Amino acid sequence: MNLTVHQSITIHQLRVDAVTNSSVLQIGASGMIKAMSNLYNTGGFTGPAKEFEQEEAAAESAPLVPLPPVRQSQV
Repeated sequence: MNLTVHQSITIHQLRVDAVTNSSVLQIGASGMIKAMSNLYNTGGFTGPAKEFEQEEAAAESAPLVPLPPVRQSQV
């Protein structure tokens, strides 16, 4: 059976919150989706990353991501 699909798709905004190794994002019609997975070492790493060491006292008070200082508003 042959099926011909003519379509026009306009996307004004597309938001993708997460992409994983098994994600499929399809827009429009597709006759067949084949599974494919690629893993690339673009950084040229030769071994595993170092273990993260964190002091317990610092872990409770400091954020993991450095934040800008809080500015006091002037009244």
